Parts: sequence; structure tokens; C-alpha cells
Amino acid sequence: MALVSKFGLSRLVRVQKFGMLESPTILRNIHTNGVVKQGGSDNLYRTITRNQRQPSSFASAQLRRKLPTNTIVKFVPQQEAWVVERMGRFSRILEPGLAILVPFLDRISYTQSLKEVAVEIPTQTAITQDNVTLELDGVLYYKVVDPYKAAYGVANAEFSVTQLAQTTMRAEIGQMTLDTTLAERNTLNHNIVNAINVASESWGIACLRYEIRDIHPPVKVVEAMHSQVSAERSKRAQILESEGARQSAINVAEGEKQAQILASEAQKTQQINRAMGEAEAIRQTASAEAQAIERVALAIHGSNGGEMAAGLHVAQQYVEAFGHIAKESNTIVVPASANDVSGIVAQAMSVFSSVADNQKLSR
Repeated sequence: MALVSKFGLSRLVRVQKFGMLESPTILRNIHTNGVVKQGGSDNLYRTITRNQRQPSSFASAQLRRKLPTNTIVKFVPQQEAWVVERMGRFSRILEPGLAILVPFLDRISYTQSLKEVAVEIPTQTAITQDNVTLELDGVLYYKVVDPYKAAYGVANAEFSVTQLAQTTMRAEIGQMTLDTTLAERNTLNHNIVNAINVASESWGIACLRYEIRDIHPPVKVVEAMHSQVSAERSKRAQILESEGARQSAINVAEGEKQAQILASEAQKTQQINRAMGEAEAIRQTASAEAQAIERVALAIHGSNGGEMAAGLHVAQQYVEAFGHIAKESNTIVVPASANDVSGIVAQAMSVFSSVADNQKLSR
């Protein structure tokens, strides 16, 4: 830029910050011989600042600047729809391909892009149901589905959709608590999309999806959430530790139980084996005694001196029994004839004789 007279460097910087120097008209005014004409700079500055202050749709403004002229034969690009007016009234919508216009009567008033458009929703403040102030921003994706409604149903489609998204998001946040907002972000996005589609149906615009990018709770709330997370982790650690101690105690008790069961089983087996041994010993003893008695009986019946031998054996056992009783106790009661061994033997022999006589009679 060669020279700018009576425009002011500060204003020029502000114009550059506004990003409006791309306009062909503005560039022509500034670059004509490198000089802005006197008196035109203030009007130019007021025009730029007024356009900057007014919320506008970048896509709509771009389409208005590029409205094609009527050259009778036109080619409509793919994914665009051109709204044609004839003598100031709506005539038809041109679809992609070849189009023939009536000169001087037809005018292309609007060009609508049928592509999906992403709009950044600026950061805004919302209050949850539990009175927590949040700062949120997001991205809205929409597309034009009815070029006629988009052209005549709303003056600035993008600005209207952006404002509707902001108000809808505030309304939806007001119906949810902080925990629900943080946990069910997809549900919140879905509710916002449904609400926008209901309101923007008359504008010929369909909201495809809405994505919340960032949620910023207050600092104190964030600190409280961190404390809650720390407490929850400590709680889980204590629970896991107690569960470990409980399982350890159960394992120890189960081990002791199994040890006691095994010990009792071993004792039971030992007692059974001991009893079986004792029973077998008794059986063997009884069998030996039976065999001895049988042999004694055979000896008694087989020889003349058998009865005398049997009597002698009975007397011997009688004396041994008295000796055994004397060992176990200091005081015993004995018959009056205990000192008379011959009398004891004679008594034993008489008992044996009576038993033998009874056996003979029974035979």
C-alpha cells in the first residue's frame, strides 16, 4: 500500500483486524493510485465498523457478494441451488446443471449451498439444575434442505441457528444437574439437536448434530470434584484392603478346618485299626483257648488220669486268681478255707466232677 491520506494508521489497523479488506469495493477504494480520496475515508470506516458490529453469516455474505449475473445461459454447480426471481417475485429454483434464464426479467436472488456447514458456537454461561454456573462452547453442523425456506423464511440463517443453539443449550443445561451434564453429554447433544430441528423447520434448515467441546465448571467446583475423586479412590482402596483381609481370614479358617478334619479322620482310622487289632487278638486268644479246651477234653476222655489232670489245672487257675487279686488291692475278702490248699483242690475237683457228670447225663 503506497499512501493512505487522512485515514489514520490506527483506523487502518482496526480495519485490518476486522478482516474486511477482502471486499473488492474496499480494495478498489484504497488501492486506487495508492490514495484514499479525502472525505471517503470516514464513510469507509463507518461502513466497515457497522458491518463488523452487526452479526452476520459468513456464508450468506459470501453468497450475496457472488450472486451470478443473468447471462441467459448458466451452469449451476453441484451441491448448490439458485433461487430465481422474475420481476421481483419468486419464479423457480435452479438445480445443478444447465439453466436458461430470460434476460432482463429473471434475476438470481439467492444461491444456497446444500453442503454440510460447521458453525462454531461461542463460549456462553449456563446454570445447571443444582445452581452451578458452567461455561460451555460447541460446534453445530447443519445443512440447507429447502432452498426456498432458507431464502425467504429467515434473514440470516447462520446467525439465527447460532442464537437458537445457544438458547437451547442454556435451556437444556437448566434441566440437568452438574453430574448428569458431565456424564450424559451425548444425551445433552441429542436433546439440543431435536430442539433446534423443531424450531428451524420453517427455515428450511436441518441440524445434523451438535457437539459440546468444552465444559468449564467453577474453580471451587473443580477442587471439590477432585476431592471427591480422591475420597472415592481412598474408599475403594480401603474396601479392597478389607476384602483382602477377609479373604485371607477365610483362607486361614478353611485351612484350619481342613487340618482338623484330616486330624479327626486320622484319629478315627487309628481307633478303627486299634479296635480291629484288639478284636483280632481276642479272636485269636479265644481260638487258642478253644483249641486248648478241646485238647484237654480229648485228653480227659482218652486216658484214665485225665480227670485228675483237669482237676489239677482248675486248682492251679484258682490259686493264680487269688494271687492276682492280692496284687491289685491291699485288702481282700477270702473264704475261711483259703489257707487249706488241699481243701481248695478237693473243692475244685468236686466241681469238675459234677460238671463232667452233667455232661455225661446230657449225652
